[in-house]
Amino acid sequence: MRPLEDVRIISLEQYGAGPFGSLHLADLGADVIKIEDPSVGGDVGRYVPPYNEGEDSLFFESFNRNKRSLSLDLSTPSGRAVFEDLVRTSDAVYSNLRGDVPEKIGITYDQLKHLNPAIVCCSLTGFGMTGPRSKEPGYDYILQGLAGWMSVTGDPDGPPTKSGLSLVDYSGGFVAAISLLSGLHAAKRDGIGGDCDVSLYDTAMSLLTYPATWHLNAGFEPIRTKNSAHPSLVPFQAFEATDGWLIVGCAKEKFWDRLVVAIDRPDLGADPRFTNFSLRGKNQDVLLPILEEVFATNTVEHWLSKLGPAGVPTGPINDVEHALTEPHTLARNLVVETEHPVYNTVRQVASPVNFGSEAKQYRRAPQRNEHFDDIVRDQLGYDDERIATLKAEGAFGTAKDEVRA
Repeated sequence: MRPLEDVRIISLEQYGAGPFGSLHLADLGADVIKIEDPSVGGDVGRYVPPYNEGEDSLFFESFNRNKRSLSLDLSTPSGRAVFEDLVRTSDAVYSNLRGDVPEKIGITYDQLKHLNPAIVCCSLTGFGMTGPRSKEPGYDYILQGLAGWMSVTGDPDGPPTKSGLSLVDYSGGFVAAISLLSGLHAAKRDGIGGDCDVSLYDTAMSLLTYPATWHLNAGFEPIRTKNSAHPSLVPFQAFEATDGWLIVGCAKEKFWDRLVVAIDRPDLGADPRFTNFSLRGKNQDVLLPILEEVFATNTVEHWLSKLGPAGVPTGPINDVEHALTEPHTLARNLVVETEHPVYNTVRQVASPVNFGSEAKQYRRAPQRNEHFDDIVRDQLGYDDERIATLKAEGAFGTAKDEVRA
């Protein structure tokens, strides 16, 4: 069995952060049931351009493989009844909604424990379920600004800059997955579930790590650095070669000793201005122009061929195409394929989460309400009469909700 094959998660998730978190659990074998609101056409991620056709998008495929889908309108009494039956037979309820919404729609532990005392309710929200911003929606761009990330990203002479990837969203997904797994462990041990109040804001703030510690304890004021330089280790930054860029990182003194030999500048190693971290930091305005001039004389590949064998940490600054075709990427099986009725074969990156030696199994993201029969008939055991009644009462949406373009 896969590690989480005995775990069932009801997921009220949408767009990026929430689906990204449950994606890794699904890849590990968890049965993740996406509850999709039929009145809005399900998860908005289905419609994200530019690579979308009807309810299929490559964006949606990136976050929802290995999951099942059920259209369910929780705003109706009959839809709520179906949801509660699912809670009785599941291990967790997972969501990424605004901070005040979980309680409003009745998916917190106190509101569900009478159905299943061991249920774990993991709510990934923008700002958490308490505090002055709890009712605000959380978006990655805004959170990167609020949490100070943009103030330390980008060129010193340019504007504050966001990360090229939605790292608050993705990190929040990982944090939610860890929190949910912790809750499942406690529930299995004690027989009692609980709430996981997880937020993108908390995640973003926690990732300030040592610059925050430096500031809180020593008054450190972070600044943006030229060429993505490390705030305290010199040299550890991007250097421009004749045909591109590379990163050179001297995180230990021995790497500096190796670097000066590899670039045929042993004189720099003997220079009393550069003999340790502190001195190189103090005199970086002298040292870095010298190194920049050296690296500007040859190609990226030339410098990699010199620095790598010498044991100096280094690597090229790849574009996405080169990153995806990097030999190590392929050797680690980080590009996976699923079959799809619209796109034929979808290639995407694998989850980095692993356990054991068994190869992961990948199944395309679900069509909206694709697993109705599997869940409603087989799992819940509803007969035709019960299903007909629920449909008439709007539990699964109305006829106009069935198809969206």
